[in-house]
Amino acid sequence: MKNKNSERIRAGYVEGTVSIIANTVLFAIKIYTGIVTGSIALVADAWHTLSDSLSSIVVVIAAKLSGKKSDAEHPFGHGRWEQIAALFVAFFLAVIAYDFAKSSIERFNAKQEANFGMLAIVVTIISIVAKEALAQYALNLGKKTGNLSVSADGWHHRSDALSSVVVLVGILFASQFWWIDSALGIIISLVLFYAAYKIAKETVDKLLGERPSKELMEEITASIDSLNLGELNLHHIHIHNYVNHHELTMHIRLDGQMSIEEGHNVATLIEKKIESDFGMEATVHVEPKRFISG
Repeated sequence: MKNKNSERIRAGYVEGTVSIIANTVLFAIKIYTGIVTGSIALVADAWHTLSDSLSSIVVVIAAKLSGKKSDAEHPFGHGRWEQIAALFVAFFLAVIAYDFAKSSIERFNAKQEANFGMLAIVVTIISIVAKEALAQYALNLGKKTGNLSVSADGWHHRSDALSSVVVLVGILFASQFWWIDSALGIIISLVLFYAAYKIAKETVDKLLGERPSKELMEEITASIDSLNLGELNLHHIHIHNYVNHHELTMHIRLDGQMSIEEGHNVATLIEKKIESDFGMEATVHVEPKRFISG
């Protein structure tokens, strides 16, 4: 479990740093091209790219804060900073989506066409490839390490790649369909709103607490059954996710004639088994078999 925690924290540092460097370079290229070609869309896209650097800074800060050891005020550690960071990134995505939709509607109402040159085409293609590569890198790293803020940053990278796709489509089809840039902008803004919703929902679900998955329940049951303690009637199983630290609570039923010491020994065996197999600190509540809980 400690290795997984360190991998997740390191993922935040590495992905955030790579993202900040790459986005700053892309921003400089886009802003220069936008100024040289007189393209308002490319200038706006450049600032969109720079916003990715801001979200990546949040990821790096979250990695730093989540790596702090537990203390008297925070006995379960500071791991949930990663989830808080993911909420910030989701908020950034939603703001960008809103701005994208607003700008697209304004461009449509004004019947404004895109106007780009060859340099803009080359830079936009480079941006699409680079940003999608960053998105794939962050999403895969986030999935591998379980770092929600890294995964959220991956969606932010993808949002920039999508905005560059809109710019490129506008370049290629603006002469035939003056409204294509605005229409695609609205569609992509809806995609970004959905991405923000998914990130926020997953994060909030974890903060509020989730029921263990069916697969994990089966693994926990099999692990305890291997102790050959007889029929325990496991129930009320809950996992409290603090990112760097997980707590498991459960109820078991034992023979009502058992002594307190015997029941305590059985509970201790289960707690040690859970910690050994799953790296979670467990608390086991013992009930007599004749007692039926509500």
